[in-house]
Amino acid sequence: MQGWELVQSLWIATVETFYMVGISAFVAVLLGLPMGLLVAMTSPNNILVTPILHRVLSAIVNTGRSFPFIILFVVLTPLTRLIVGTSIGSTAALVPLSLASIPFFARIAEASILEIDKGLIEAAEAMGCNYWQIVLKVLIPEALPSLVLGITILIVSLLNASAMAGAVGGGGLGNLAIQYGYQRFDVGVMFATIVVLIILVQFIQWIGDILSQTLRRK
Repeated sequence: MQGWELVQSLWIATVETFYMVGISAFVAVLLGLPMGLLVAMTSPNNILVTPILHRVLSAIVNTGRSFPFIILFVVLTPLTRLIVGTSIGSTAALVPLSLASIPFFARIAEASILEIDKGLIEAAEAMGCNYWQIVLKVLIPEALPSLVLGITILIVSLLNASAMAGAVGGGGLGNLAIQYGYQRFDVGVMFATIVVLIILVQFIQWIGDILSQTLRRK
């Protein structure tokens, strides 16, 4: 594969990768952030101390993070087929990518929340704020710079996972590298795919760093 055909294939594969990573990251933040908040808030010396709930949630998060992505992709094939109607392609990869990234981001969110100065929480409680007000006006705003870096880490991890998904028919840049680079011994395709992935990771990390630094100055 050379010239214009390679450019077209790289473009299509990159769009598929963004599709997989974007939706999976959105689901991970949407569901992982509340889970991380709950794990942090129910921990010892926090505002919703509930030891049993904390241990149960931590066990769920740890269990979700313990599965290698490739194994998870295969194990979830029946569920994937049930939800999206297929077990191959970029849409099929959304299910395992999302389920793998939710507990991953939950731990990131938990760590970000636990870094917040306890004095700010105590001050909010002294002012009569309820739990929702503390979450929305103290915890999330204070943790936002760290959460942005966490989302950056999440997206980069999803890029790596989406590339691995290509090994089992997940689509995207990984699929292009496996099908045309590895199986057809096309070193040019393999090299071009690696270059695109490096550029994407560098760009995403750069944007994440800028956003985080901007939020810290406010």
